[in-house]
Amino acid sequence: MAAQTLQQPSFLLANLKADSTTKPLLHRCQDLVKVIDDYPAKELHLIFPWLVENVFGSLDGVITGWNLRLLHSRSQDYNTVMEFLNPSGPMMKLVYKLQAEEYKYEIPVNYLPGPVKVCIQEGVPVPDCPLFQNKVQFPLAGLLNLNLALNPFEFYMFNFAHCLITPKNFPPGQHGSNTDSAYFVLVDTYLKFFLPSEGSVPPSPFSDSRGSVTAPSPSYGVHSPSLLKHHIFHQPSVNADPAAQEIWRSETLLQMFVEVWLHHYSLEMYQKLQSPQVKEPFSPTEEHVLVVRLLVKHLHAFSNSLKPEQLSSSPSAHSHTHTSPLEEFKRVVVQRFVQQKLYLFLQHCFGHWPLDASFRAVLETWLSYVQPWRYTGEKNNQPQTDQNRTVPDKWEMFVQENLLMYTKLFQVFLNRAVRTDLVNAKNALMVFRVAKVFSQPNLAEMIQKGEQLFLEPEHVLHHRQPRGYLTPSQGGSYLSSRQRVVTDMVFRVKSHVYSLEGQDCQYKQMFGTELRGTVMKLIQIIAQARQTAKRISDHSTEVTANNSFLSWFGLASPDLNNTFSGAEPEESGECLKKTHEFLERALENLCQIFKLNQGQLTQLISNLGSSQDNGNCKQLPDCIQGENGLILTDLGRMQIINGLRRFDIQYQGDPELQPIRSYENALLVRLFYRISSLVNNIFGAHMNALCSRPDFLGRLGRHYLSDPNSSTQLKQSPVTQRMLERNRLPRLSLRPLASYRTLLMLLLFYTFGALLSFGPMSSTLLILCGGFLYGLLMTLFGDKLKTH
Repeated sequence: MAAQTLQQPSFLLANLKADSTTKPLLHRCQDLVKVIDDYPAKELHLIFPWLVENVFGSLDGVITGWNLRLLHSRSQDYNTVMEFLNPSGPMMKLVYKLQAEEYKYEIPVNYLPGPVKVCIQEGVPVPDCPLFQNKVQFPLAGLLNLNLALNPFEFYMFNFAHCLITPKNFPPGQHGSNTDSAYFVLVDTYLKFFLPSEGSVPPSPFSDSRGSVTAPSPSYGVHSPSLLKHHIFHQPSVNADPAAQEIWRSETLLQMFVEVWLHHYSLEMYQKLQSPQVKEPFSPTEEHVLVVRLLVKHLHAFSNSLKPEQLSSSPSAHSHTHTSPLEEFKRVVVQRFVQQKLYLFLQHCFGHWPLDASFRAVLETWLSYVQPWRYTGEKNNQPQTDQNRTVPDKWEMFVQENLLMYTKLFQVFLNRAVRTDLVNAKNALMVFRVAKVFSQPNLAEMIQKGEQLFLEPEHVLHHRQPRGYLTPSQGGSYLSSRQRVVTDMVFRVKSHVYSLEGQDCQYKQMFGTELRGTVMKLIQIIAQARQTAKRISDHSTEVTANNSFLSWFGLASPDLNNTFSGAEPEESGECLKKTHEFLERALENLCQIFKLNQGQLTQLISNLGSSQDNGNCKQLPDCIQGENGLILTDLGRMQIINGLRRFDIQYQGDPELQPIRSYENALLVRLFYRISSLVNNIFGAHMNALCSRPDFLGRLGRHYLSDPNSSTQLKQSPVTQRMLERNRLPRLSLRPLASYRTLLMLLLFYTFGALLSFGPMSSTLLILCGGFLYGLLMTLFGDKLKTH
């Protein structure tokens, strides 16, 4: 019997593996529910690593698992997966069963975030990552195969979190950036369950013989012992406070999310990344950033749910009988867990993200963090106008403790904005969003005060008490003398800046002279882009109005694209109107932030002087003559980015072989091309002789056929200065007949002829005569019409 019992788990695992390739997901989940309920923990222990890998995929991405990042609410298996992985579902029940028996599961160190992996491999303590301390397994083979021994809950959450950053080979046309995917919804569900804004964490549905699931040792950091440590290790009995007994799950989940998603850059590593020779170790995706934003928003709501009486109470009131571990956790969750790692994460994204509209995800993550007052849960029925959206004074401490999040990242954003095409409505919207957020009443004053505190002389700190420093959010008292309050505020800001940037950092003021010059430059670029957007919009409106009627008679512009040379396809119509509106409001908000009056703004814009093209978009961008030809200057690049000037780029291929347009019939285009090619091959020499004549017949032939004397000289490149000269031979082109517009006009002519009792042959003859007469008139008077 003993041997049979030992072999049974292998049979169970083999059966589950076989079913995973044959049975549909619904039936597999139903079988797993029965297995989890019926089998003891010692038998479930062997299938747990395989099951986790089968659900989330392997850490190297070879096994895709259930593809949670591609599974959406419209999918057939969505509800089945969500019920199985729910925080109170069968999978979590399995985790709690194994957690009670204190099983351990190994994770290779190679899959840990870069800074953590380097420290462990070099045998250096990991001060910023207490979650992985004292869990390293040293194999006999050496340090190259180091593993971490994690408990079941940690192992499950590590694989769940790592699923987001594991490279996946998605099917063509699919990507995991949607916020309605099963993975995104599960992250939101786990955060709400284990970090609840209301109430406490629900107790574990499974208890072992000792009365509680074993809680591992939590810690907030090497220098900051866990506030929960006292509660957990002094209440191991069956009658222990459930919140104190179960709070370790909240701390473990949050640390796992932060470490796996954010801890890819240390201060030293980021400083090395400033060198262009250093390859960046990790590049987050847009989907990754969207999940990080979800985490930031929930942590603000979680932290802001702290009860007011506990927020303002004195240290003596923070007894273990009145303050739950969860409430203590809310006090420190943002500053201790998230701030430093999120700062380096965002700074890397700001510096390395492409200059396109996908940066919006990074931008909104940053703006969510610097606006915790948006997630207070307070219901306000009044509309949020400019007058009543003032930032309350109670957030002054948050601004001071996160000063670099406001000032340094704002400076980095400015450097991106001046290199971005602001004629694009999506880019203009991002500039407007940042200006709108920082123009909130009272916020700029809070930031200025924080900078003034940081610039206080160092001797201010010498008046401090020798005792340890506690901010009010960590249990300190607000009831201090003015000198004590100022000293604590100075210390708080300096500690924040030095901990994030290092002791030797060179701080640049957001409201200093240097940055003010960059803001002035951005305002000039915004003014230029605003004028360009208006000019392109007016031109497009004019062209549309002129062509709306004349195009039906073939008198409109011959340009098949019918677009302005300075516009992109997405920058037309309503998009350009939005661009103008966004840039206009961004200018107003920037003037409000940096206290610029209307006179200063007018003078600043008027100083553009010669850099303006006065509506002449035909000029080339500013260049200098180099050894190999023209080279763009910085001004020329700025003119191209903001649509002020463009190189004259024209189609140089065979006009007959251009892509088929949406207003053309594809079948007729191909048919007429074959007919015209046949005619041109047979009568090409005769057409060439006709068009070569200098008399009236030659001019008439050149009107209906291509002009052999028209040669186009185009700059092939702004660098090579090579000239492309093409002589087009005269030939017949029937492609205009394949246009739906032409076909509709012919139908109307034949219908009108039928109403006048003309037959098809008579109508055809009249159309040909009309076309011939039109050619005669254009040949006789075409040159005069062009001059006018």
